[in-house]
Amino acid sequence: MSIKPIKPGPGQESVWDYPRPPLLQPVSRHIRIEHQGHLIADTNRAYRVLETSHPPVYYLPPEDLKMEWLQRVPAKQSFCEWKGMAHYYRLVLPNGTTIEDLAWAYETPTPAFNNIRNYLAFYAQKLDACYVGDEQVTPQPGGFYGGWVTSDVVGPFKGVPGSWGW
Repeated sequence: MSIKPIKPGPGQESVWDYPRPPLLQPVSRHIRIEHQGHLIADTNRAYRVLETSHPPVYYLPPEDLKMEWLQRVPAKQSFCEWKGMAHYYRLVLPNGTTIEDLAWAYETPTPAFNNIRNYLAFYAQKLDACYVGDEQVTPQPGGFYGGWVTSDVVGPFKGVPGSWGW
């Protein structure tokens, strides 16, 4: 499949200019997550991971999350060659709503990603609204990846049909 990166406009980044291995970058923009009228996350202390062909994945500090609503899923894990072993979380809201495998974190990340130890990243497609600044994000295509698409990043993005081998 021939990949034709979209040329970024003013103030935009192309995911095809992101590095591999990925880069960890602090983010000062306001990040907010809401679901069914509940504020789950509210922070200005996030990090983002930038990797070739992927929209940014935002990692949020547990101190700025409603951790009492997030439960670690004991048996669910995955491995990232860059960050290490991830474990997953479910969301259980006070009204009983439960969303499985909503977020993931690295307890013992590789040295390059130590700054996101125990920070959580969320699948935007499972939530009502995730925001970067005042902009509501669009989830990365497909169900496997957890990137957040905003108007300041252009693709094409991994996750669309036919992109598994990118």
